[in-house]
Amino acid sequence: MSTDSKSTTANSSLTLSAATVAGTILVATLTTAVVTYHWTKGREDALHRAHIVREYEREKALKAKIAQARKQKQEPPSGTELHDVKIDKIFLWEIEDLRKRFPSSQTENVMQCKPNPVPITRSPALLQHQSTFFASDDDNYDDDGNKSAKPISRAQPYNKLITNHECILADIVRKPNMHTHTVAFMRAGARRYLHFDPKTVNAAIVTCGGLCPGLNNVIREITKVLHQMYAIGGTVYGIQGGYQGFHGTDPQLQPIPLTPALVDNIHYQGGTVLGSSRGGFDLDKILKFIQDKKINQLYVIGGDGTHRGAFAIHEGCLAKGWNVAVAGIPKTIDNDVDYIDQSFGFQSAVEAAQVAIRSAKTEAVCNLPNGIGIVKLMGRSAGYIAAHATLASSDVDLCLIPEVPVVLEGPKGCLPHLRRRVKQQGFAVIVVAEGAGEEVLGSSAETDASGNKKLPPIGEFMKKAVTDYFAKFNEVATVKYIDPSYTVRSVPANAADSLYCMQLGQNAVHGAMAGFTGFSVGLCNNRMVWLPIPELVATSPRSMDPRGRTWERILAVTRQPNTVDHEKASSSSEEHH
Repeated sequence: MSTDSKSTTANSSLTLSAATVAGTILVATLTTAVVTYHWTKGREDALHRAHIVREYEREKALKAKIAQARKQKQEPPSGTELHDVKIDKIFLWEIEDLRKRFPSSQTENVMQCKPNPVPITRSPALLQHQSTFFASDDDNYDDDGNKSAKPISRAQPYNKLITNHECILADIVRKPNMHTHTVAFMRAGARRYLHFDPKTVNAAIVTCGGLCPGLNNVIREITKVLHQMYAIGGTVYGIQGGYQGFHGTDPQLQPIPLTPALVDNIHYQGGTVLGSSRGGFDLDKILKFIQDKKINQLYVIGGDGTHRGAFAIHEGCLAKGWNVAVAGIPKTIDNDVDYIDQSFGFQSAVEAAQVAIRSAKTEAVCNLPNGIGIVKLMGRSAGYIAAHATLASSDVDLCLIPEVPVVLEGPKGCLPHLRRRVKQQGFAVIVVAEGAGEEVLGSSAETDASGNKKLPPIGEFMKKAVTDYFAKFNEVATVKYIDPSYTVRSVPANAADSLYCMQLGQNAVHGAMAGFTGFSVGLCNNRMVWLPIPELVATSPRSMDPRGRTWERILAVTRQPNTVDHEKASSSSEEHH
């Protein structure tokens, strides 16, 4: 090997050695940097966690001291005091009190717990129709089940009695910088002293307007509370056929004396055992009935129109100087009586509507091509049933209600949306409230006996509109139309509504026995309250807020276009804030 070759090889070896050393140094440097970074980061994280723990323990100890100090001042032990949210004035909606105008019995209020009469027969069929198969209400049995010759009292005190200034706030949602006053509702419930002596009470119950799940429950509860809880000495009359039953001219509409035995099983039936009707209000004839039968408590079950009649009766009694309590129980299948959380029977109606929606989906899925099921539900001026049935089902692709404009075609059109849904999944389901679509159908000038305007046939219109729209694209739509309108209101009350009806009936009687009149009873902010009838009907019927959260949930479920004006929605939102 030549000298030049040896020199070149040596130089190459030196170069490789230098590169290896440099690489090793670089790796070591990077490793050191990474290790140093992670060590430093770990130490910083540990110090930060230690700081968080110290701060937490310090705040915990401080909160304990603050809680102790607040407890001594009888303040809430926890929570942050808000300075931009407060209430400084509460205005109680007071109810007309007969004790201020008439002598009061001042009877101490205790639960009489009067037992059901003893049945002579156990046959359900006979018990349902014949009250004569019951022994006297005076039957008394001791704790061993032996018949006693002397009356045995089962009376016991109430666990809780309500005072007149116990109230439920109306505006429970508070926002920064909003007004600092609110109205409040008088809390319902048994009072310590009774205005009416139970021995002298004669009562009447009337149901007016359309049917609703739970009517029989309310009738039953009022009857049983009067007879068993208060042990009245008079009669509870069931007025047949609505306000017309007061006239006394129709032999088929004579008043029925209601007893616990007679009403014992009526809550298993839909409708009302007393019958109902629209119209027929004649104040003079009603007042004559009250006078002839010596009625001092009247219970009126109906909607806002019926309640206006009830208040007229209340004023008529006061104008004549009569010591009569008039109590209302709000009834509307559309859930459109204002202020109350919901009306009785509403949940049962929503539940019954699910059967129709499931049927519509089955028809839409199975009928080809382009199957579409349409369900029309009740909802004259408020779309609560349609909206809640849609949310409960989650199978609906389009929901139309009176509060939201119906747009057929265009960017926000419901028909293009419907066709897209059919293309995506092969079928579609529509739920429409009976009062929807006045923008496209117009408003009717005709009215029924209650003064409600007759509604155009939105269901049939939508069926034709869908068929015609698909035909524009040379496509066939197989549309099945289901109208269960009246079936959802004629079913018996479900468990939730049965409980609600029990509360309504009991608290209506509590109010009347305490001497209040011209009031209605309902659930407000999840508490039972009494409401003055003029305030209740002043803003009824109510409508669903088209810019509220319920409609937003509808849009999320159906993914239909929102036809509510966005600019108005924004300004409305700003106003509330």
